[in-house]
Amino acid sequence: MKIIPILDRILVQPIEEPDISKGGIHLVQDNKEKPSEGKVIAVGPGRVDPVTKVRKPLGISVGEIVLYKGKYTGVPLENDGQKYLMMKEEDVLGIREQ
Repeated sequence: MKIIPILDRILVQPIEEPDISKGGIHLVQDNKEKPSEGKVIAVGPGRVDPVTKVRKPLGISVGEIVLYKGKYTGVPLENDGQKYLMMKEEDVLGIREQ
């Protein structure tokens, strides 16, 4: 099944952090935080401006790695065993350069 975002929403696949910290310490599952970055899987077409009636496209593209607000941003979804988050473009704080 394919999930297609509407309006100014994006579908993000969270990037899980490794079980080992940068310093080489093994992390216990309880201490791991939810990821705050992910890969953009799909983007909506954008919102229509109520005044000009022109659709404003999103500034985010499929395939980019984005940093997003907090641990509880977006709506969690699961499709074919993969975990995703559906969120608004305004929840994205930045795009990571590759």
